[in-house]
Amino acid sequence: MRKHKMARHLLIVALFVSSNAIASSFERELVKSAIERTKYRVRYDGAYYPIAYPNGDVPYNIGVCTDVIIRSYRKVGFDLQRLVHEDMDANFNAYPSNKIWGLSKTDKNIDHRRVPNLQVFFSRYGKELPISTKPRDYKAGDLVTWTVTNNLPHMGIVINQKNHKTGNPLIVHNIGNGPEIEDMLFKYKITGHYRYKPTKNSYLLGR
Repeated sequence: MRKHKMARHLLIVALFVSSNAIASSFERELVKSAIERTKYRVRYDGAYYPIAYPNGDVPYNIGVCTDVIIRSYRKVGFDLQRLVHEDMDANFNAYPSNKIWGLSKTDKNIDHRRVPNLQVFFSRYGKELPISTKPRDYKAGDLVTWTVTNNLPHMGIVINQKNHKTGNPLIVHNIGNGPEIEDMLFKYKITGHYRYKPTKNSYLLGR
């Protein structure tokens, strides 16, 4: 009996370690993917484009802040276009598309490229974390939203680098100059803080 309890305890510990290793690996790959986005020359352009579905994308040389997020998740195997669309299709009233844009149905071309929709999706399927003024509360792989100039919503990814002078974690984002790494976490009003690790029920795409 005692041996059985000990074996069960060791199994639980092993599963816990394994789970943490998988989570750390995902965050590491997501951050790597976000940093890789900064190597591409992308003109800031939020124009509406008809795109394929699923796994559709606007032309590679254009994009906005949300495209940094979308392309980073796609690189690690997850299609936010499909995930957001299917949840909006089943739960349209949970999203602000009618209130903000006057839409009465989903639109696979643009829904996932809008910050307010991603905020709802990440709060529904990820973790909505406290908005803090402490740099240490923002971990690599976290997603942050802000209200920037002219009351526009904005989004970026926290990476595993920091400004050693300020202690602030650096952010990969596109606010107009293409994807870049910047110390701007506390530059604007933070409106959301999320952590989203797709689960086994998400659609894992072939790389």
